[in-house]
Amino acid sequence: MLSKKTKYGLKALIYLTRHYTKGPVLITDLAASEHIPRKFLETILLELKNRGVLQSKKGPGGGYSLARPPRDIKLGEIVRLLNGPLAPVSCVSQTAYRRCEECADENSCGIQIVMKDVRDAIAQILDSTSFDDIVRRIQEQTEKDIFNFII
Repeated sequence: MLSKKTKYGLKALIYLTRHYTKGPVLITDLAASEHIPRKFLETILLELKNRGVLQSKKGPGGGYSLARPPRDIKLGEIVRLLNGPLAPVSCVSQTAYRRCEECADENSCGIQIVMKDVRDAIAQILDSTSFDDIVRRIQEQTEKDIFNFII
C-alpha cells in the first residue's frame, strides 16, 4: 500500500511534469494546487532533491523543478525512494529480502511463488512508466471524458 508521503510525492511530480517547460514552481503554489500540507510537502521535495530527482533555485523566479526530463523518471524509482520495496512480502524482495520465520522451505512455498509473480508484475508496470506517460494518460482520459460528455 502506498503511504500518504508517497501519494503526495507522486502528485507533486505529476504537477512538476506538467510545468516542466515553464520553469521552477513555488512550494506554496504546488501545495495549494494539489491540496498537500505545505510543511509535509517541503520534507518530501527536499528528500527528492537530495536523491537527485528534483533541483531547486532560490530567489525571484525560484522554486522546484525536475532535475531530469520526465520521460527519464520512472514511477518505480519514486515509489521505492519514498515507500520502500515493491514486494508485498519480504521473502520475495530484491532490495530488502528477509526470510519468513514461519516458512520451512522457501522453494516449495506457494505464497512465495505467487507473491514473486505479484512483485514482478508491479515492478514491470512501475519501472516502465515514466512521468511523461502518466501526464499523457491523464490528458487522454480528460479528452475521452470531454468527448463522452458532448455525446
